[in-house]
Amino acid sequence: MTEVTLSNVVKKYGALQAVHGIDLDIQDGEFVVLVGPSGCGKSTTLRMIAGLEDISGGEVSIGGRVVNDLPPRERNISMVFQNYALYPHMTVRENLGFSLKIAKRPGAEITEAVNEAAQILGLDELMDRKPAALSGGQRQRVAMGRAIVRHPDVFLFDEPLSNLDAKLRTQMRVEIKKLHQKVESTIIYVTHDQIEAMTLADRIVLMRDGHIVQVGTPLELFNAPVDTFVATFIGSPPMNLVDGVVEDGQIVLDGGVTLPVPTTAGRLSEGQAIKFGFRADNLMPAGHAVDEDGAVYELDLAVTLTEPLGTETLLFTNMAGVEVQGKMFNPRPVRPGEKMNFRLMLDKCHVFDAQSGHAIRR
Repeated sequence: MTEVTLSNVVKKYGALQAVHGIDLDIQDGEFVVLVGPSGCGKSTTLRMIAGLEDISGGEVSIGGRVVNDLPPRERNISMVFQNYALYPHMTVRENLGFSLKIAKRPGAEITEAVNEAAQILGLDELMDRKPAALSGGQRQRVAMGRAIVRHPDVFLFDEPLSNLDAKLRTQMRVEIKKLHQKVESTIIYVTHDQIEAMTLADRIVLMRDGHIVQVGTPLELFNAPVDTFVATFIGSPPMNLVDGVVEDGQIVLDGGVTLPVPTTAGRLSEGQAIKFGFRADNLMPAGHAVDEDGAVYELDLAVTLTEPLGTETLLFTNMAGVEVQGKMFNPRPVRPGEKMNFRLMLDKCHVFDAQSGHAIRR
């Protein structure tokens, strides 16, 4: 069993504190993604787990063993970097087996491990090529294969897809998901891309300014964000937020639009300043909605811009003086300025305190 536990982990660079006493339990075989904006501390946290950064405070344990003072080679982890870190003068076969050769493993064992990794990742036909003769996606598969041959307890990925184009990123996400299903090892993956986090993770750890903001499954963060930062970081497009205030048991948005309080909202105080949140999927034109169950509030809004995406179209409009996005399913052409009858799914809307940004939920 290879669980990874972080207990009150701190990282300081002189007077600068990059990670602020985070706690995290990662279960054996779990795929956990650390995500957040640049500078949030996610890569620093990964490097502390790997032993590439000293820990300023707290404990990191792998498989029940505290590893604070152990060098990387004694932690039985393998790390995949964004720049591949392949040896240019070696073939794919030699790159895959190099770490085992350095460890003086028997030749038969090296051959077996290399062949196994090549089969898992579909590298069989590339074994005699050098990195210069490989595409970016092929190089990244070799980098993953080099990690596999060591049979580590934990795989660590540090933004491995950031150097790839959009199509290759999508393909490699599938490859990494398949890899996890085959090897069933614990994976800790760092990215700034929330789409990677949503598609890959069993659980997402969303970080900001060296703190963990929310931990949960992708759908938990999408459907029940703890604050406005999570609401706007997770999901594409980000959640719409409109300022408002509570008056006479209703929500009055800036600009005068009055709405019933969503059933999902917790206790609100008279006169409380709030931010009213909803996703594009919950603001849809009549006749082009996929779900109208529950409470529906109708608005007539003029479309200012459209983004056709094939089976759906994003519609930009103004609500209470704020630009918001809705979504049209089974789309038709829409002219700029055209007024449409929109259905807002109130039961899927969110209310946040305007001052703290925290969700107000039942």
